[in-house]
Amino acid sequence: MTKTINVKGVKFGGKNPLAMIAGPCVIESREGCMAIADKLVKLSKRQHIPFVFKASYDKANRTSINSYRGPGISKGLEILAEIKEKYNVPVLTDVHSVEEVHIASKVVDIIQLPAFMIRQTDFVVAAGESGAVVNVKKAQFAAPWDMANVVKKIESTGNTKILLTERGASFGYNTLVADMRSLIIMREMGYPVIFDATHSVQSPGGQGDTSGGDGRFAPYLARGAAAVGVDGMFIETHPDPANALSDGPNMIPLQDLSRLWKKLDAIDRIR
Repeated sequence: MTKTINVKGVKFGGKNPLAMIAGPCVIESREGCMAIADKLVKLSKRQHIPFVFKASYDKANRTSINSYRGPGISKGLEILAEIKEKYNVPVLTDVHSVEEVHIASKVVDIIQLPAFMIRQTDFVVAAGESGAVVNVKKAQFAAPWDMANVVKKIESTGNTKILLTERGASFGYNTLVADMRSLIIMREMGYPVIFDATHSVQSPGGQGDTSGGDGRFAPYLARGAAAVGVDGMFIETHPDPANALSDGPNMIPLQDLSRLWKKLDAIDRIR
Protein backbone atom coordinates (compact mmCIF):
# COMPACT_ATOMS: atom_id res chain seq x y z
CA MET A 1 0.00 0.00 0.00
CA THR A 2 1.24 3.49 -0.80
CA LYS A 3 2.14 6.04 1.81
CA THR A 4 -0.64 8.52 2.63
CA ILE A 5 0.25 12.18 2.11
CA ASN A 6 -2.07 14.59 3.93
CA VAL A 7 -2.24 18.09 2.45
CA LYS A 8 -4.47 20.22 4.66
CA GLY A 9 -7.03 17.43 4.91
CA VAL A 10 -6.74 16.28 1.29
CA LYS A 11 -5.31 12.76 1.47
CA PHE A 12 -3.38 11.14 -1.36
CA GLY A 13 -2.60 7.44 -1.27
CA GLY A 14 -3.63 4.45 0.77
CA LYS A 15 -7.31 3.64 0.39
CA ASN A 16 -8.35 7.27 0.15
CA PRO A 17 -10.67 8.45 -2.65
CA LEU A 18 -9.28 9.80 -5.90
CA ALA A 19 -8.17 13.41 -5.38
CA MET A 20 -8.30 16.20 -7.95
CA ILE A 21 -5.54 18.74 -8.63
CA ALA A 22 -7.06 21.25 -11.03
CA GLY A 23 -6.89 24.81 -12.24
CA PRO A 24 -5.61 26.92 -15.14
CA CYS A 25 -2.20 26.37 -16.66
CA VAL A 26 -1.11 29.89 -15.79
CA ILE A 27 -2.54 32.82 -13.86
CA GLU A 28 -3.91 35.08 -16.58
CA SER A 29 -5.43 37.64 -14.21
CA ARG A 30 -6.50 37.82 -10.57
CA GLU A 31 -10.17 38.00 -11.53
CA GLY A 32 -9.98 35.09 -13.96
CA CYS A 33 -8.05 32.89 -11.54
CA MET A 34 -10.45 33.64 -8.69
CA ALA A 35 -13.44 32.85 -10.91
CA ILE A 36 -12.00 29.45 -11.90
CA ALA A 37 -11.13 28.69 -8.27
CA ASP A 38 -14.66 29.59 -7.20
CA LYS A 39 -16.22 27.18 -9.71
CA LEU A 40 -13.80 24.37 -8.83
CA VAL A 41 -14.37 24.76 -5.10
CA LYS A 42 -18.14 24.65 -5.61
CA LEU A 43 -17.75 21.54 -7.77
CA SER A 44 -15.56 19.83 -5.19
CA LYS A 45 -18.06 20.51 -2.41
CA ARG A 46 -21.05 19.46 -4.50
CA GLN A 47 -19.45 16.16 -5.55
CA HIS A 48 -17.37 15.59 -2.39
CA ILE A 49 -14.06 15.68 -4.26
CA PRO A 50 -10.77 15.99 -2.32
CA PHE A 51 -9.44 19.07 -4.09
CA VAL A 52 -6.19 21.00 -4.55
CA PHE A 53 -6.14 24.19 -6.63
CA LYS A 54 -3.24 24.64 -9.05
CA ALA A 55 -1.97 27.52 -11.16
CA SER A 56 1.43 28.76 -12.28
CA TYR A 57 2.75 32.25 -11.60
CA ASP A 58 5.38 31.79 -14.31
CA LYS A 59 5.66 29.37 -17.23
CA ALA A 60 9.41 29.43 -17.61
CA ASN A 61 9.56 26.65 -20.21
CA ARG A 62 7.49 28.24 -22.98
CA THR A 63 8.23 27.43 -26.61
CA SER A 64 8.63 31.03 -27.82
CA ILE A 65 10.23 34.13 -26.35
CA ASN A 66 6.94 35.89 -27.13
CA SER A 67 4.72 33.45 -25.20
CA TYR A 68 2.81 34.71 -22.16
CA ARG A 69 4.52 33.54 -18.98
CA GLY A 70 2.34 34.85 -16.15
CA PRO A 71 2.28 37.66 -13.59
CA GLY A 72 5.55 36.65 -11.92
CA ILE A 73 6.32 35.19 -8.54
CA SER A 74 5.38 38.12 -6.27
CA LYS A 75 1.98 38.92 -7.79
CA GLY A 76 1.27 35.26 -8.53
CA LEU A 77 1.89 34.07 -4.99
CA GLU A 78 -0.24 36.92 -3.71
CA ILE A 79 -3.16 35.63 -5.80
CA LEU A 80 -2.59 32.01 -4.74
CA ALA A 81 -2.44 33.05 -1.10
CA GLU A 82 -5.76 34.86 -1.52
CA ILE A 83 -7.37 31.75 -3.01
CA LYS A 84 -5.93 29.59 -0.23
CA GLU A 85 -7.31 31.88 2.47
CA LYS A 86 -10.70 32.66 0.89
CA TYR A 87 -11.63 29.10 -0.02
CA ASN A 88 -9.61 27.18 2.58
CA VAL A 89 -8.14 24.84 -0.01
CA PRO A 90 -4.56 23.66 -0.49
CA VAL A 91 -2.74 25.21 -3.43
CA LEU A 92 -0.01 23.96 -5.76
CA THR A 93 2.36 25.82 -8.04
CA ASP A 94 5.52 24.95 -9.94
CA VAL A 95 8.94 26.39 -9.15
CA HIS A 96 11.94 26.82 -11.42
CA SER A 97 14.99 27.63 -9.28
CA VAL A 98 16.43 27.12 -5.81
CA GLU A 99 15.53 30.72 -4.97
CA GLU A 100 11.90 30.21 -6.02
CA VAL A 101 11.66 27.08 -3.88
CA HIS A 102 12.48 29.09 -0.76
CA ILE A 103 9.94 31.80 -1.61
CA ALA A 104 7.04 29.70 -2.90
CA SER A 105 7.20 27.05 -0.17
CA LYS A 106 6.29 29.71 2.40
CA VAL A 107 2.96 30.30 0.63
CA VAL A 108 1.78 27.18 -1.18
CA ASP A 109 1.11 23.71 0.20
CA ILE A 110 2.61 21.71 -2.67
CA ILE A 111 5.61 22.77 -4.72
CA GLN A 112 5.86 21.12 -8.12
CA LEU A 113 9.08 20.23 -9.88
CA PRO A 114 8.72 20.72 -13.65
CA ALA A 115 9.46 17.65 -15.74
CA PHE A 116 12.45 19.15 -17.52
CA MET A 117 14.22 19.96 -14.23
CA ILE A 118 14.11 16.72 -12.24
CA ARG A 119 17.78 15.94 -12.94
CA GLN A 120 18.98 19.22 -11.39
CA THR A 121 20.29 17.87 -8.08
CA ASP A 122 20.63 21.17 -6.18
CA PHE A 123 17.11 22.12 -7.22
CA VAL A 124 15.60 18.77 -6.21
CA VAL A 125 17.40 18.79 -2.86
CA ALA A 126 16.27 22.36 -2.16
CA ALA A 127 12.69 21.25 -2.77
CA GLY A 128 13.11 18.50 -0.21
CA GLU A 129 14.73 20.84 2.29
CA SER A 130 11.78 23.23 2.04
CA GLY A 131 9.66 20.83 4.07
CA ALA A 132 6.72 21.30 1.69
CA VAL A 133 4.92 18.48 -0.06
CA VAL A 134 6.82 17.94 -3.33
CA ASN A 135 5.04 16.88 -6.52
CA VAL A 136 7.55 15.59 -9.07
CA LYS A 137 6.55 15.54 -12.72
CA LYS A 138 8.23 12.60 -14.47
CA ALA A 139 10.24 13.99 -17.36
CA GLN A 140 9.20 13.16 -20.91
CA PHE A 141 12.65 11.68 -21.46
CA ALA A 142 12.71 9.61 -18.26
CA ALA A 143 11.73 6.01 -17.68
CA PRO A 144 9.45 5.42 -14.70
CA TRP A 145 12.18 3.55 -12.82
CA ASP A 146 14.44 6.61 -13.20
CA MET A 147 12.18 8.34 -10.66
CA ALA A 148 13.72 6.22 -7.89
CA ASN A 149 16.83 8.41 -8.03
CA VAL A 150 14.77 11.61 -7.77
CA VAL A 151 12.92 10.16 -4.79
CA LYS A 152 16.23 9.32 -3.08
CA LYS A 153 17.46 12.89 -3.53
CA ILE A 154 14.36 14.26 -1.81
CA GLU A 155 14.44 11.58 0.90
CA SER A 156 18.08 12.48 1.63
CA THR A 157 16.77 15.72 3.17
CA GLY A 158 14.45 13.83 5.54
CA ASN A 159 11.38 14.87 3.53
CA THR A 160 9.10 11.96 2.63
CA LYS A 161 6.10 14.05 1.58
CA ILE A 162 6.38 13.13 -2.09
CA LEU A 163 3.92 12.78 -4.97
CA LEU A 164 4.94 11.33 -8.34
CA THR A 165 3.19 12.46 -11.51
CA GLU A 166 3.04 10.86 -14.95
CA ARG A 167 2.67 13.40 -17.77
CA GLY A 168 3.48 11.43 -20.88
CA ALA A 169 6.69 10.25 -22.53
CA SER A 170 8.34 11.46 -25.72
CA PHE A 171 7.25 9.43 -28.75
CA GLY A 172 9.05 10.90 -31.72
CA TYR A 173 9.06 14.61 -32.45
CA ASN A 174 6.34 16.83 -30.91
CA THR A 175 4.42 13.82 -29.67
CA LEU A 176 3.75 12.29 -26.26
CA VAL A 177 2.31 8.92 -25.32
CA ALA A 178 0.93 7.83 -21.94
CA ASP A 179 2.40 4.51 -20.84
CA MET A 180 0.04 3.21 -18.15
CA ARG A 181 2.71 0.79 -16.93
CA SER A 182 4.55 3.75 -15.43
CA LEU A 183 1.71 4.31 -12.97
CA ILE A 184 2.24 0.85 -11.52
CA ILE A 185 6.03 1.06 -11.55
CA MET A 186 6.15 4.43 -9.79
CA ARG A 187 3.54 3.36 -7.25
CA GLU A 188 5.83 0.48 -6.25
CA MET A 189 8.21 3.13 -4.89
CA GLY A 190 5.74 3.60 -2.04
CA TYR A 191 4.46 7.08 -2.80
CA PRO A 192 1.12 8.31 -4.19
CA VAL A 193 0.95 8.54 -7.97
CA ILE A 194 -0.85 11.27 -9.92
CA PHE A 195 -1.86 11.15 -13.56
CA ASP A 196 -1.62 14.38 -15.53
CA ALA A 197 -4.42 13.88 -18.03
CA THR A 198 -4.00 17.13 -19.93
CA HIS A 199 -0.22 17.34 -20.43
CA SER A 200 -0.27 13.72 -21.57
CA VAL A 201 -2.11 14.84 -24.73
CA GLN A 202 0.17 17.82 -25.32
CA SER A 203 2.21 18.24 -28.49
CA PRO A 204 5.35 20.08 -27.26
CA GLY A 205 6.28 22.77 -29.76
CA GLY A 206 3.82 21.17 -32.14
CA GLN A 207 2.52 24.46 -33.54
CA GLY A 208 5.90 25.94 -34.33
CA ASP A 209 6.05 28.82 -31.87
CA THR A 210 3.60 27.27 -29.39
CA SER A 211 2.76 23.84 -28.06
CA GLY A 212 -0.27 22.07 -29.43
CA GLY A 213 -2.32 19.15 -28.20
CA ASP A 214 -5.64 17.39 -28.50
CA GLY A 215 -7.75 17.82 -25.38
CA ARG A 216 -10.51 15.54 -26.67
CA PHE A 217 -8.35 12.56 -25.69
CA ALA A 218 -7.66 13.75 -22.12
CA PRO A 219 -10.91 12.38 -20.60
CA TYR A 220 -10.25 8.95 -22.14
CA LEU A 221 -6.73 8.79 -20.73
CA ALA A 222 -8.01 9.98 -17.35
CA ARG A 223 -10.53 7.13 -17.30
CA GLY A 224 -7.80 4.66 -18.25
CA ALA A 225 -5.52 5.88 -15.46
CA ALA A 226 -8.35 5.70 -12.93
CA ALA A 227 -8.93 2.09 -13.97
CA VAL A 228 -5.23 1.23 -13.58
CA GLY A 229 -5.28 2.86 -10.16
CA VAL A 230 -3.93 6.29 -9.26
CA ASP A 231 -4.23 8.45 -6.17
CA GLY A 232 -4.90 11.76 -7.86
CA MET A 233 -5.81 13.28 -11.20
CA PHE A 234 -4.04 16.43 -12.43
CA ILE A 235 -6.23 18.42 -14.81
CA GLU A 236 -5.67 21.82 -16.37
CA THR A 237 -8.96 23.51 -17.09
CA HIS A 238 -10.30 26.80 -18.38
CA PRO A 239 -13.76 28.22 -19.17
CA ASP A 240 -12.60 28.99 -22.72
CA PRO A 241 -9.62 26.79 -23.67
CA ALA A 242 -9.50 28.16 -27.23
CA ASN A 243 -8.54 31.56 -25.83
CA ALA A 244 -6.38 30.42 -22.92
CA LEU A 245 -2.94 32.04 -22.82
CA SER A 246 -1.11 28.76 -22.24
CA ASP A 247 -1.75 25.10 -23.17
CA GLY A 248 -5.33 25.71 -24.29
CA PRO A 249 -5.34 22.90 -26.92
CA ASN A 250 -4.91 20.15 -24.34
CA MET A 251 -7.15 21.53 -21.56
CA ILE A 252 -10.47 20.08 -20.44
CA PRO A 253 -13.22 22.74 -20.57
CA LEU A 254 -14.32 23.77 -17.09
CA GLN A 255 -17.95 23.02 -17.87
CA ASP A 256 -17.09 19.39 -18.69
CA LEU A 257 -15.35 18.57 -15.42
CA SER A 258 -18.42 17.66 -13.38
CA ARG A 259 -19.56 14.99 -15.82
CA LEU A 260 -16.04 13.62 -16.21
CA TRP A 261 -15.44 13.39 -12.47
CA LYS A 262 -18.62 11.37 -11.95
CA LYS A 263 -17.15 8.76 -14.31
CA LEU A 264 -13.69 8.88 -12.69
CA ASP A 265 -15.17 8.54 -9.21
CA ALA A 266 -17.28 5.56 -10.29
CA ILE A 267 -14.22 3.83 -11.77
CA ASP A 268 -12.15 4.61 -8.67
CA ARG A 269 -14.77 3.04 -6.41
CA ILE A 270 -14.72 -0.33 -8.19
CA ARG A 271 -11.05 -0.78 -9.01
